[in-house]
Amino acid sequence: MTAARDHRRPGAADRIAQDLREKIDSGELGPGDRLPLTRELTEQYGVTGETVRQAIIKLKAAGVVRSKQGSGVYVREWKPLVYRPQSEFRRKPPAVDIFTNLLQTEGRDGMQSIIEVDVELPDEAVRQRLQLAPGEPVAFRRRTSFVDGLPFATDDSYVPLRIVEGSEWMTPGSVERGTNQVLAELGHELVEALDEIYPRMPRPAEMERLALPAGTPIAELISTGHDREGMPVQVTICLLPGDRHVVVYERHRRTEEDSEPAK
Repeated sequence: MTAARDHRRPGAADRIAQDLREKIDSGELGPGDRLPLTRELTEQYGVTGETVRQAIIKLKAAGVVRSKQGSGVYVREWKPLVYRPQSEFRRKPPAVDIFTNLLQTEGRDGMQSIIEVDVELPDEAVRQRLQLAPGEPVAFRRRTSFVDGLPFATDDSYVPLRIVEGSEWMTPGSVERGTNQVLAELGHELVEALDEIYPRMPRPAEMERLALPAGTPIAELISTGHDREGMPVQVTICLLPGDRHVVVYERHRRTEEDSEPAK
């Protein structure tokens, strides 16, 4: 029995990682603070340098610290952008797209880089959400947003090609008034959306695109926008790094007055 209990007991590296994590969670080590040097930690905990390195590896895998070349290991800073999906349907100033409006609201500096605008056959998940016939193509816009000089999120939109072919929606670069306004001008104003959120770990290509440190989870937000006829018009897939975003939804209780048909 004693041997079994010893087998389950955390090793030295686990105990050091846990102790440092508790100091980070309590605020004793705050965002941007440098962890003690390896030499200092070996003396503090009475272990070898290799044990300290293993503890740091565990903290990096958990996404709570990151290395700066030639400088040391630092507690990761938490400066999230508050993302409100419901703002898509709110009135905005003229000639301001959703991303620009979000940055202005949060007082942050940023830019969008249009990675690709083209036509393709959608994967099955997008095809089903848009209720397309097999073999029907979509137009897509793949974007990466940058805030404070760092890639902050991806935003990839898919629309049936028959709706937007030849329109400004297919123009590379930013559309100042926003592509949703272009859809409205084409007779497909987005008035309702179904949002699905899938928290998960990123795939290698996603880590590269977003410059994610190891151990950073993401939230995959898949939003299917419908027009006034109830037709699914656009699927937008956003990847939101967990250390850079807080997703906030507002909910309003419907009243009997809301439910009454217009006279």
